Amino acid sequence: MTALLRLRSIVFALLALAGLVVSAPARAELVIDITRGYMRPLPIAIPDFYGMDPANAQMGRDIARVVAADLERSGLFRPIDQRAFIQTLDSLQASVNFASWKQINAEALVSGKTEMTPDGRLRVEFRLWDVLSQEQMAGQVYTAQNQGWRRVAHMIADTIYKRMTGEEGYFDTQIVYIAEDGPKQNRRKRLAIMDQDGENHRFLTDGADLVLTPRFSPTAREITYMSYWHNTPRVYIFQIDTGRRELLGDFPGMTFAPRFSPDGNKVIFSMSEEGNSNIWEMNLLTRQKRRLTHDDSINTSPSYAPDGSKVVFNSDRGGSQQLYVMNADGSNTQRISFGDGRYATPVWSPRGDLIAFTKMKGGEFFIGVMRPDGSGERLLASGWLVEGPTWAPNGRVLAFWREAPADDRGRGHTARLTSIDLTGTNERQLVTPVDGSDPAWSPLIP
Repeated sequence: MTALLRLRSIVFALLALAGLVVSAPARAELVIDITRGYMRPLPIAIPDFYGMDPANAQMGRDIARVVAADLERSGLFRPIDQRAFIQTLDSLQASVNFASWKQINAEALVSGKTEMTPDGRLRVEFRLWDVLSQEQMAGQVYTAQNQGWRRVAHMIADTIYKRMTGEEGYFDTQIVYIAEDGPKQNRRKRLAIMDQDGENHRFLTDGADLVLTPRFSPTAREITYMSYWHNTPRVYIFQIDTGRRELLGDFPGMTFAPRFSPDGNKVIFSMSEEGNSNIWEMNLLTRQKRRLTHDDSINTSPSYAPDGSKVVFNSDRGGSQQLYVMNADGSNTQRISFGDGRYATPVWSPRGDLIAFTKMKGGEFFIGVMRPDGSGERLLASGWLVEGPTWAPNGRVLAFWREAPADDRGRGHTARLTSIDLTGTNERQLVTPVDGSDPAWSPLIP
């Protein structure tokens, strides 16, 4: 079986073991590996990308390093230590010696080349090889400004991931979050953004006003968030490329920040009135608001389905905090969570197949997923406080934040961003310069 088919089988087997696949496609090779339950990450060789001069050679080393790190974090690939390589980088430019790569147990190989074009742009060429079948599986050329090399590396990793798994990649993305520092009683909270691997980190606000719950637009170039200005909750839209901030309005009593609709033309949010909170929708073109829920309970944290037809939210209308789904116009509300404990912060997967949530039970917090009809509930992570799941754009990886308690002297309190895949077996900390909470994952950058 080729490396491509074996890795696709691993992915399918992982999802099947996680209870996320209802039936297997009618492909014999997949059925064989599912019965084996084979889950070993695929060994992949990623030599430095070739560059004829020192500057391009360094660029090639950096690109290969980022590609390898992206694939390794996915949990599906095991980049082979470059010290084991037999074929030299120079000879690899002429032809691939598949025997030398097979000898070190590589099942896939990435080769590449970097150079500067006459107009001063970076040109990166890469190829993906199946070592076992000795065939090229993918090849592509990218051009970018010199400072765009890191994004090119993420795009290459996405291409490899998609070609070998059949799933969309998620490496050419960003994460916005709340950066926290200072003592627990007086935390400074700033809006911050970074690449999904923690690089290119920058703060978007100065910490003068409290900021909460940032969310990306479908274009990945806008963020909506909530800020307390002179103790008044306000909702803003922030333009990432220009730094321009636009006020949507003052919303006294709002409890959760808005989320964009899938088409980007509306936002949905929860607003309190006379002790109750209900779900509202605002048209961004007309600024007209429309109320979607009409009862005396607490209705909060709405999230659209990816096709915009439905909304999931949590409500205590049944006596305890549970998850509900309704049509986008507010009709046909149905409860979907029936497990023990309380449910919060639901968010619909970009694929539409799952809803992620925070669960509170027995003094412990959990991150879990369920199908939109409430079936197939699975808990992926737990802790003293884990909260706020957000989906990677391929719908197979989640980020959230994990908080640790302080001791009697107030020491040790930390908040860390974390990612985990749908199997619950590949949990990793997302490194940030300060404490982090409430992450939101962008779509693929256009």
